[in-house]
Amino acid sequence: MSFQPILPMDGYVGWRFLQRTLDSQQRSFAKTPAAQRDETYFRETIGTITSAKALVQDRRLLRVTLTAFGLQDDLPNRAYVQKVLESSVYDDRSFANRLADKRYLALAKAFSFADRAVPRNQLSGFADTILTQYRDRSFEIAVGDQNDSMRMALALGRDLGALAAQDSSEATRWYTVLGTPNLRQVFETAYHLPSSFGTLDIDQQVEILKTRTERLTGSNTIAQFTDPEAVDALTRRFFLIGQVAQIQASGMQNTALTLLQTGQASLKAMLGR
Repeated sequence: MSFQPILPMDGYVGWRFLQRTLDSQQRSFAKTPAAQRDETYFRETIGTITSAKALVQDRRLLRVTLTAFGLQDDLPNRAYVQKVLESSVYDDRSFANRLADKRYLALAKAFSFADRAVPRNQLSGFADTILTQYRDRSFEIAVGDQNDSMRMALALGRDLGALAAQDSSEATRWYTVLGTPNLRQVFETAYHLPSSFGTLDIDQQVEILKTRTERLTGSNTIAQFTDPEAVDALTRRFFLIGQVAQIQASGMQNTALTLLQTGQASLKAMLGR
């Protein structure tokens, strides 16, 4: 697509600019010819699909569908995607239910090929729902091509608010955070958690996230993130800690470069003797 999001600044200041201009930028992005062609084809074709096999065989439909769920990298993995789509969402032992990444379960649930005589893609309003997700995700991808932290912040506002509003237990919500790559990365970055964090027992991971969240917002629940102020507090910290980490990494690189240059100068001096 020829349209490129306008991101004149990095960090939280840049994020605030993106928020102020988000609606107009998304509208411009959705009007690009490529986006319009994809939407037209999806609307005209998705209702004719009657099986997971038929969906994965149509590369264009599959690309739009996977992008809508943030799974666009799985486009070449058609057999894998078909297995997800053919999973029952009501069977705890099904393939989609056993995957840690809950985006796959959401994909299976959206179509319900295994659980309905008539799959959901043939129902009125299905195309609108998927295409709304597709527009949002496509714009996030374009933003991420320039600034991945901005992409994650956009996804955070959508995914965390939706999770907080779900009718599920707090434990289930926290497990979903850990099973959703974007949410997990935002929390890990915001709380400056080490790479070894993911090797801990999952219940211990949840307790650490809950403790850090309570320190930040005064509450350890995901339910609080229906409040935009709570989401903003987490987003601010995500950008702040991310920038600190970049500065630290840059400082280490500069130190290494200085040591290398000093060593080279010393070697030249010794050879010149």
